[in-house]
Amino acid sequence: MKTVRTHPKQSVISVRGLVLIYFLLCVLTVLFSRSFFSETLRNGGLPSPLNFAVFFTIPAVLFVFLAVSAASLLRDLVTQRTGSKFKARLLAYFIVIVLFAAAPVTLLTNLGIGEMLRFWRGIDTGAAMAAAENFAVENYSLHSRRLETLIRGTDLSPENAAGFPPGIAAVQDFEADGGGVWKSRSFAGNEALRLPSPPSQQSGFIPRELPRDRGLIRYASDDAPGGKKIIRIISYDLGEDFDSGTEAIENEKIHFEIIDALRINYRGLMIFYYGVFFFPSLLMTVIIAISFTRRVTAPIVELTEATRRVAEGDFSIQILARRGDELGLLIRSFNSMVQDLEKSRAALLKAEKITIWQNMAQQLAHEIKNPLTPIKLSAERVLRRWRNDPGQIGKILESSMLAIIQETEGLSTLLTEFRTLSKPIEPSLSWTRLKEAVEAGISPYIASYPRVHFDIEHMDENISVKIDQHRVSQVLTNLIINAIDAMNGEGSIEIRTDLVKKRETRYCRLSIKDTGKGIPAEEGSLIFTPYYTTKESGTGLGLPIVERIISDHGGAIWFNSLEGTGTTFFIDLPIEENGEDGSEQ
Repeated sequence: MKTVRTHPKQSVISVRGLVLIYFLLCVLTVLFSRSFFSETLRNGGLPSPLNFAVFFTIPAVLFVFLAVSAASLLRDLVTQRTGSKFKARLLAYFIVIVLFAAAPVTLLTNLGIGEMLRFWRGIDTGAAMAAAENFAVENYSLHSRRLETLIRGTDLSPENAAGFPPGIAAVQDFEADGGGVWKSRSFAGNEALRLPSPPSQQSGFIPRELPRDRGLIRYASDDAPGGKKIIRIISYDLGEDFDSGTEAIENEKIHFEIIDALRINYRGLMIFYYGVFFFPSLLMTVIIAISFTRRVTAPIVELTEATRRVAEGDFSIQILARRGDELGLLIRSFNSMVQDLEKSRAALLKAEKITIWQNMAQQLAHEIKNPLTPIKLSAERVLRRWRNDPGQIGKILESSMLAIIQETEGLSTLLTEFRTLSKPIEPSLSWTRLKEAVEAGISPYIASYPRVHFDIEHMDENISVKIDQHRVSQVLTNLIINAIDAMNGEGSIEIRTDLVKKRETRYCRLSIKDTGKGIPAEEGSLIFTPYYTTKESGTGLGLPIVERIISDHGGAIWFNSLEGTGTTFFIDLPIEENGEDGSEQ
């Protein structure tokens, strides 16, 4: 019992493996996307070439897998393998569905990002940042001028701390000793602002240092009363939000610069985004679609192939279905149908064989009975003369014996042909140049029938076939004699060879064409029937034996005929393709 599996024989990666790879790809995409977005929003530029190489490795590998799968499908389409067109159509449906599902998301993403960028382009971030920076500078200048006014018009000595105006946070006097070391002499105000030493010994505004001067303006004055070497440090309160506000302005300035960079690199970033995150998912979806297509179509393809083989007469085929296969019921029904057909065919063949042998036995008995009558009459004639007139027996003895011998030889020929037809004989095959075999077969008739022209110009001398030369010579002899008889010994016989292919097998087609009277249409279906003949001296076994010999070689024979024009017999002999294709290079 032959079985056919309903799953693909070859698959690079199983569907489960592809699904696992798809989920891993999703995880990697999430991880890489975080890195991609954080880096992009940090500097606004395109990824480095190294990142390009790393990120595009996954799409490149997936593209290779897709190319292999697509090449396999294309090869099936070119070779017209069973089910390839159905597989291609089903895959096209999958791809169309994927594209229809992805197109709206892609379109909306592009439109959304485009609208955001157009909105950003409408914002004059440069003017806003310049205005904010000018506001901060003006605010600082205002406080600086107010501090100068307070210094000139107010007693800001530590001893007058109670009279400090609003905004003066602390006042501290430093005095230098004999060694030039500055020490704090007096302090008034917020203790958190006390300094260990004067930050500057020059009169005027002290450059701000953070975090020491956070929220403050410090001013150094060396005109303290008494003429001593004293420096007075005045701390002016700018407010708690001044430095945080300026820092926010600087930070937002950086963000706006990144936005400007994103606007410039928008197209490149979108290409990178789709190439790294969207395109691999699309490729993976198509690869999975190809695998699912192969998995879905495999049972149908194998069922089609099994049906074809059943149609060709192979009833031993059985389909091996997988567990849980949705087509399991159909496959089981098919297997049951094939088994029933096999049983019915066996019974039919048995009945046909019985009928054929009954008919052949009746025909053979009739054919044997016919020559027995003249044999019996000749023997009775000799016996009667021997009894009545022995002296005159010589006059009839020779003719009677010749008649008996002739009829006996006819019986012997009939039995030999019957044995050839009924008993299978394994042909002794050997590679033979077909043209040489034909030349040897027609050579006896060329001299015997000078008015018959044999044309073998269209035979390829390089074609060789694996045949039993003796038995094929019988075929040629029978067909040539029939052609000569059909032409009454005068006409043309053309013999040619051609190479043909039927399904997966190559054949050498030998054609024998005569210019005889042709075969009537009503007799065409009977010429390969045993004991059917239109010749007075024929046995009716010649063409059935020819058909049997060709069948034993794995070939086929048929004919085309037109009354009054001639007949052409066609013989297809298989050419084995095990390193020798029947033609010599």
